[in-house]
Amino acid sequence: MKAKNNKTDISTWAEIKDRVYGEKGTERRDNLERESESFKIGLLLKKARESRNMTQEELAQIIDKKRTYISRVENNGSNITLSTLFDIVEKGLGGKVNISIDI
Repeated sequence: MKAKNNKTDISTWAEIKDRVYGEKGTERRDNLERESESFKIGLLLKKARESRNMTQEELAQIIDKKRTYISRVENNGSNITLSTLFDIVEKGLGGKVNISIDI
């Protein structure tokens, strides 16, 4: 849905993604969506850690990882194993992991 306003095209985020990365189902768009979800995981973990007034070092010690590993996960949640995700959330942060799959 585009609207013209003062000679400026206004597009929705979905339209921009379609135009720049291709429509859903294309390889480039699917990669973008995966990277976006990974990034969100990292942000959620960082927000949860900070809400508990915990440093990366403190969290790392609890789950027997290095602070630099926690930093990498928070800045880009990709390549984290489910086992480590459960350790961070449940053992380290006292939370619960809920996973959903959309088909």
